[in-house]
Amino acid sequence: MQSKQILPDPIPDHSSFEAADARNWQEVFLDPGTGDWTEKWFLDGEVAAVSNGKDGMQLTAGPQFGNDAHHMVLWTKDSYDGDLKIEYEYTRLDFETRGVNILYVLATGSGEGPYKPDIAAWNELRRDPAMRLYFDHMNTYHISFAAYPNDAGDDYVRARRYMPGRQGLESTDLTPDYFRSALFAPGIPHRFTVIKRGNHLNMRVSDDEKTSCFHWHNDKLPPVETGRIGLRHMFTRSARYRNFRISASA
Repeated sequence: MQSKQILPDPIPDHSSFEAADARNWQEVFLDPGTGDWTEKWFLDGEVAAVSNGKDGMQLTAGPQFGNDAHHMVLWTKDSYDGDLKIEYEYTRLDFETRGVNILYVLATGSGEGPYKPDIAAWNELRRDPAMRLYFDHMNTYHISFAAYPNDAGDDYVRARRYMPGRQGLESTDLTPDYFRSALFAPGIPHRFTVIKRGNHLNMRVSDDEKTSCFHWHNDKLPPVETGRIGLRHMFTRSARYRNFRISASA
């Protein structure tokens, strides 16, 4: 079995990101985060809270670590297709050393049983948004960030392609994993740009002192080409989002 590539730090070379970004993009979604979030999003999870203010949209998961009902996922009401650029400002509001934030890129249900391709059709099944409901029954790309193992080790950034029917996360990871990002300090705005281009995912994250680029190539699993965009906070995690923008390749 091929060993998984693990990198201690983000690769400093930005050429892959710049190549992915070098095309004409047309904006198809914009939410400054200051209006009523229910106009453009819907929520999985009954314990979590979403609020809007002059500084943006705050997502606050439930306070009980280990309680699946205290997860949350916020989904765009609209679905998208093909290559996308996703941009937003993220400010971490918690001081946790466990749990993750996740960006879901193009999510649909497996189509098996009640898990219809339109995930809004089985939103009720995700009132307690346990992670397994997503990786066992959705097709999507997953990028975890501001992420910490449950034993409070170094932070990591990781990508996956969920594979419904495999009953778990085994063999869903896209290499490499990145550790010790030196990003995501609480209270510091971070600017995200994520580009899905064919079977490639590129991400650039910057604060006022540092810019890092991340790249993954899905060369073994089926492509993901359609679906909704989602933001997951595991229990205890909280952050503010501003100027969430989605653009399609023109």
